[in-house]
Amino acid sequence: MAAENATPATGRRLAVLGAGVMGTGIAALAVGHGMAVSLADLDRRRLDEAPARIDHQVRTARLMGALPGGREPGALVTGLSLADLMADGTRFTAVVEAVTEDPDTKAKVLADVSALVAPGTPIISNTSAIPIGELARATTRPAELVGTHFMNPPCLIGTVEVVRGARTGEPTLDALRALLAELGREAVVVDDAPGFVTSRILHPMINDAARVVAEGTASAESVDRLMQGCLGHPTGPLRTADLIGIDNLVDSLRVLHDRTGDEGSRPCALLLEMVAAGHLGRKSGRGFYTYEYEGD
Repeated sequence: MAAENATPATGRRLAVLGAGVMGTGIAALAVGHGMAVSLADLDRRRLDEAPARIDHQVRTARLMGALPGGREPGALVTGLSLADLMADGTRFTAVVEAVTEDPDTKAKVLADVSALVAPGTPIISNTSAIPIGELARATTRPAELVGTHFMNPPCLIGTVEVVRGARTGEPTLDALRALLAELGREAVVVDDAPGFVTSRILHPMINDAARVVAEGTASAESVDRLMQGCLGHPTGPLRTADLIGIDNLVDSLRVLHDRTGDEGSRPCALLLEMVAAGHLGRKSGRGFYTYEYEGD
């Protein structure tokens, strides 16, 4: 589907690359704030399902008061590639890469983006663990690359971890701050490192929680109830793991282990077994808990 001009609501258009859980979540956040979005994914089935999933997220978030009511949603168009979406001369306020948490895959996509978009366009890599400086080596304009770590679901979580790479330019950082403010999000800027702040702390903790379950000390429900009731964790680490996606969690833990040598970040056997069995959490319908299937 060919891209349109930006909507009058904001005069801005965001490109989102990847129509998985995080890509559709980020697109829903933007659409819900009246911003036009162009969404690309190589998987035609996933792309075809994305508009309904985004509409559902926007409606749900508005019912919960997490998105502004009374505002016309931003226009959503889809295509199989960024090049397709730019074929009619469309220009973007920013491009968000939200493909799978694999360094090589992200590097290839970012290289393609930097060759296509106009100079000065912020290129945003949404990643939970991969250092931005590492990804910047794949781009021709590293000063225009910056990292974000949106939490799932983006429509409901008001803070975004922003990762400043060693070569990220101040104009890029300022543009991202302005974009997030327009989307009603608080930006907390941190320096670059494997896992940044949130994943560096949270993911090894989830890994330990899974080990406790695997060793038979307690059930997943008991672990989460204790972490909620005694330590104030809002959902419990294992419900959080299901929300993240067990496959994404394992990918992030591998990045942390490979780049820090921390044995606490080596994915435990239970998590690996769950991935092999396709028990990926909410998106697959089963993880530590059972859910209605959401798709990936």
